[in-house]
Amino acid sequence: MRGAKSAKWVAGAAIIALAATACGGGNDDDSSKSASKEKGKPEGYVSIDVGEPQKPLIPADTNESLGSYVIQSVFTQLLDFDAEGNIVYTNAESVKSDDNKTWTVKLKAGWKFHDGTPVTSESYIKAWNWYANVKNAQQNAFWFEDIKGYADVHPEKGDPKATEMSGLKAVDDTTFTIELNKPVPYYEYKLGYTTFAPLPEVFYKDTKAFGQAPVGNGPYIFEKWDHKKLIQVKANPDYQGPNKAKNKGVLFKNYATVEAAYQDLLSGNLDMIRQVGPKDLPKYKSDLGDRAIDEPYAAIQSLVPTFYSKTFKDIDPKVLQGLSMAIDRDTITKTVLNGTRKPATSFTPPGVAGNQDLGTDVFKFDAAKAKALVTEGGGVPGNKIWIQYNADGGHKEWVTAVCESIRNSTGVDCIPDAKPDFQTDLEARDNDQVKSMYRGGWVADYPLNVNFMRELYGTTAEANNGRFSDKEVDAAFKKGDNAASLDESIKAYQDAEKLVLEKMPAIPLWEYKTNGGYSKSVDNVTIDFHGDYNITEVTVVK
Repeated sequence: MRGAKSAKWVAGAAIIALAATACGGGNDDDSSKSASKEKGKPEGYVSIDVGEPQKPLIPADTNESLGSYVIQSVFTQLLDFDAEGNIVYTNAESVKSDDNKTWTVKLKAGWKFHDGTPVTSESYIKAWNWYANVKNAQQNAFWFEDIKGYADVHPEKGDPKATEMSGLKAVDDTTFTIELNKPVPYYEYKLGYTTFAPLPEVFYKDTKAFGQAPVGNGPYIFEKWDHKKLIQVKANPDYQGPNKAKNKGVLFKNYATVEAAYQDLLSGNLDMIRQVGPKDLPKYKSDLGDRAIDEPYAAIQSLVPTFYSKTFKDIDPKVLQGLSMAIDRDTITKTVLNGTRKPATSFTPPGVAGNQDLGTDVFKFDAAKAKALVTEGGGVPGNKIWIQYNADGGHKEWVTAVCESIRNSTGVDCIPDAKPDFQTDLEARDNDQVKSMYRGGWVADYPLNVNFMRELYGTTAEANNGRFSDKEVDAAFKKGDNAASLDESIKAYQDAEKLVLEKMPAIPLWEYKTNGGYSKSVDNVTIDFHGDYNITEVTVVK
């Protein structure tokens, strides 16, 4: 998520596109020379294809990966995770609890925001109270609901009864405590999500202006936002975190298509591409050689039914299980996706604690059983479904293949429903305007199975854009939240996942991989556990 990390592009290459196997383009001398002359890029900066964020750049109002890339560069929260998903303290010196209910945070002294003001306990407390307040309508307010007093600032109905959560208290300038409603053994992990970043006092003077030009405490300082073209940040020379920038800055460049971004990479006008597009998947390793990236990370692709739609309102889960069995994941991942994906065996990906193979036939292709389940469950109203996706992300080919597989297996008509860009796609989800289901994707905000359950399928979860709601599932999640230890919490969520399989709030498709690459002008390009480039580690080749 990181929040609705569905912004992460899932590579899709049509079977017909596999004929485009010509090599070359990335290994010639001209490419190397032009890489040092990227138009508009200051010396020592690096560039990456990251499109237009959906929302202003405020940590608690950003839950998609495009905005998240920028937020992570400008802000630093209490802790982060290494490549294996282990906790690494950033702005925090320590986070401790004896009972999993009251947590004591000790900040590293001397940290400052980019405007020179100090980062203190109040910088966190005041920000979290603002984020959680229902009047401020932050997408990620839900993430603060564990804190005592959340219901007072974010009631289900009506105006807030308070402006501050009673569970947050400053001990001194560098120490504060977090009291939860109930013990949550994994709570420290949640603090690694960027939503928990602090805010400087300047934020409260003009929140709208701040969202367009944020002042953070992170490894980079915001410079400019040329909407739908690029966002530029420069390295923070005074940054004290472990992820201090090894380059002079970053250009986050917006492209209309992933194919256009790839061509810029080959011509030396882009340093890094997050995902290679459909038509170039068969040849990108030949083009890029050892600069090609092919690495799995903690994320999963799915189809998400919208339970408010005419198609799936009050649907029998057997119908969804049937539609799932109608999808030939093995063939699609091997051909359409060019072998770059692995069929899902659960609702969670490898790389997160608690991942398990559910050992179910629901994720296995069986046309006869699929049709029988759909019929047994009462069928699909109108015998037609739509799969919404963003056309700027390279999804058309695999969505088309999935639709063909469903149609051929069950007789249910399946129609790809393209939105012009990811922002339009997200707005349709947020405003309950999806016809029947959408292309979902979720990247780990923290490396526990909890993150792929509670934050997606809990009734109050912001990223629950399918509007799934089930009392049994909520109760199973609560059992995991209130377990006595981290291991018991993970185990309880494994049990909850088996219940989720019965209810089918989504149809898992396949596990993600980063199939990207970089130019000859940069080096030290690596991927973190949730598939993002470690931007601060990238160096410029001199």
